[in-house]
Amino acid sequence: MIIDGHVHVWPDKIAKIALGSPSEGLKRFGDGTTASAIETFRRAGIDKGVCLAVADVPERLESANRFVGGLDPEWFIGFGSVHPGRTPEENVDSLRENGLKGVKLHPLFQGYALDDPKLWDVLAALEGEFPALFHVGPEFPGDPKGALATPKMIREINTAFPKLDIIAAHFGGFNAWDEAMAEVHGLDVYIDTSWVPSVATLDPKQVRAAIERHGAERVVFATDWPMADPEAEIAAIRALGLSDTDTDAILGGNFARLLGLDPKENA
Repeated sequence: MIIDGHVHVWPDKIAKIALGSPSEGLKRFGDGTTASAIETFRRAGIDKGVCLAVADVPERLESANRFVGGLDPEWFIGFGSVHPGRTPEENVDSLRENGLKGVKLHPLFQGYALDDPKLWDVLAALEGEFPALFHVGPEFPGDPKGALATPKMIREINTAFPKLDIIAAHFGGFNAWDEAMAEVHGLDVYIDTSWVPSVATLDPKQVRAAIERHGAERVVFATDWPMADPEAEIAAIRALGLSDTDTDAILGGNFARLLGLDPKENA
């Protein structure tokens, strides 16, 4: 089983607007609709994608979670949204009502910091039930919003909530590799391999060393689709020269274990 652990799709009527125009030098590898995602999965040999909902404001929590909760379970695993502008009970109730398996937190987009006490109240309610995937790092070097979600904050959350299954996106810190190495790598958390425009733009020796240092059993494959090409990302992971066992674990086995799925399903 190959699982893409970081996928974005939107309702057809808003996908084009939500996806926006690509920055110079960046491509889109689909149009952000579910049909486009499924077509991409089939072409790349991906069995399931973890679809991430992100409510930019508290009022959109229910609609975001309802959408990802209603996606075809043959192809999608829904990770819902939470927001510190809602009570812990409201956040958790929305996740449960929509049958969601985890949550995505994107402070830069949602407008809070990972050390916000109100967010920590929400994390306490998630602990032991819902894995949490965090965006970590600035969107571009020097981006002041990067201070909202730093690798150090992930370490602090891991210390405060040891029973919370954490997935730190972008190897633990997009555009913050050295800090991620110092603060996140080696913790009892998962890191994902998404790195726009491609993990192949990183030095493969550096990537392999990071995986070996952190532990391949705590690394999950991810693309940030439609921001990257899943076929190319899978090829880049396979080209790292890791053992077949570690490669298979990263490409799907680790996420399957985290969510209690049969890793041979659809394989």
